[in-house]
Amino acid sequence: MRICVFLSAADLDECYTRPAREFAELLGKGGHTLVWGGSDVGLMKVVADGVQEAGGRLCGVSVDFLAAKARAGADEMVIARDLAERKKLLLEKADAVVIMVGGTGTLDEATEILELKKHGHTEKPVVLLNTAGFYDGLKQQFLRMEEEGFLPRPLTDLVFFAEEPVGALAHLEESQGVE
Repeated sequence: MRICVFLSAADLDECYTRPAREFAELLGKGGHTLVWGGSDVGLMKVVADGVQEAGGRLCGVSVDFLAAKARAGADEMVIARDLAERKKLLLEKADAVVIMVGGTGTLDEATEILELKKHGHTEKPVVLLNTAGFYDGLKQQFLRMEEEGFLPRPLTDLVFFAEEPVGALAHLEESQGVE
């Protein structure tokens, strides 16, 4: 599978990097390809290192203004003109999406894939990896949106919430028929 991971490029605490590294190793050992923002810094680097060290492939999609931070040695690297093109390419190249911890850019990417899915423009599985309860508030907001009629589809059709990396990958593999 080609799994797009939306996540931060910041240097983060071990409580976030350890589960990210664990997910990356599972992804690589499973023979999957990481599709990610292409940066070789912070949490993005942690995940890319883990996938590559475990035997997986790397497909990066960077953007012009971040090209200097793009990872050398990726199996594939594309430089997009702008963030909108980057998101489009990331989603086109992926069979599934995992949302890890991140800031406004990650949240933007997450809501875009969910909006596309809500309207039936994609059926790719989406997993939100809720490391250390990072997305508890967002999950609560999504549940309120569902309860109050803001979502035309059940929340469970849009996103799967996983608390641990192994559960995130297991859900994706099951949804794609990978054994």
